[in-house]
Amino acid sequence: MTWSKRRERLRRSAGGRALLGAASLAYGAGVLARRGMYAAGVLPRRRLKAKVVCIGNLTVGGTGKTPAVLLAAETLRKRGHEVAILSRGYGRRALKSEVSVLLDGRHVDWRECGDEPWMIHQALNGQGIPVLVCPDRAKAGELAVEMYGSRLLILDDGFQHLRLHRDLDIVLVNARDPFGGRRLLPLGDLREPLSALRRAGMVVITHADRVTGVELARLRADIEALHPGVPVVESAHKADHLLNVKTEAKLPLSHLKGKPAVALSGIGDPLSFETQLEALGVTVAQSWRYPDHHPYTSRELKSIEDLRGGLPLVTTHKDFVRLPEDWRESLGGEVFVLGIKLELLKGRNAWIDMLDELAGGKRK
Repeated sequence: MTWSKRRERLRRSAGGRALLGAASLAYGAGVLARRGMYAAGVLPRRRLKAKVVCIGNLTVGGTGKTPAVLLAAETLRKRGHEVAILSRGYGRRALKSEVSVLLDGRHVDWRECGDEPWMIHQALNGQGIPVLVCPDRAKAGELAVEMYGSRLLILDDGFQHLRLHRDLDIVLVNARDPFGGRRLLPLGDLREPLSALRRAGMVVITHADRVTGVELARLRADIEALHPGVPVVESAHKADHLLNVKTEAKLPLSHLKGKPAVALSGIGDPLSFETQLEALGVTVAQSWRYPDHHPYTSRELKSIEDLRGGLPLVTTHKDFVRLPEDWRESLGGEVFVLGIKLELLKGRNAWIDMLDELAGGKRK
């Protein structure tokens, strides 16, 4: 039984909720103690010879950090800045102290660096933006500065990585579930108390198009109450293209319009992915949902193949890189990856101006 299922079972009983509540109190005390030690200088913070912008969140999973990291990197690169991305590399096989580098023309197996850094690298391929992967983000950042001349570093999912000094924290808040039930792990989904939002230099509301105007206004009011005056940007995750992974052909979104297909995902917010498919006119005949970061097996794919009835299979880029090497033998017919981009609905100028100011202005 997965942890998420076990937690849901505990939440159904008074005893289970009490147990989770006690664990949340202990977790919260540890978080506050750690934050206090960094604030007092008991735990040292590393400062790099480059500006650092962190993109993270307060909750576990489901806010859409990767498209935000991509947008930040592309925004800065297009404006002439030497930028690199630093990632922890969840679930990678490489040694903890080793820095894996993903850059144009360099082949690295996704298992050596983690699925999300590999996906970021694939999406940015050809733009000359190195992705450096190591749990010690300071070590990775120093390498980016020394080897690639990076002057601005994007810290992927590092809001709680207090060991590294950052010059700007951009915090993502999912409009559909903003604050993880307003309770700390493991009872709720908050990584830190809501007071941590005061460290943010900007808040990006994701999935703003999935809630009503009243709900959005209420969320803005909550953010203002927690951090008065912080710039707030509204965004939506939009489908961008379909990639036929067998032919490597990039196809328009209309390719599957009016057709049935099956969905496969192992992400923090599978409903968002499936909803996007339906919005494109795809009839989702069946969906398979796995835990976030799930490494697929050949046996699982063969089971899906037996049940999909020859329909096209659509998955995410994050899931595709975690398919086993023999996925072609397991999956017949069409297999697509749905490409996603972050679209800024409100506050685009604030986003560009803040990144520009951090990087020292637009370069020619």
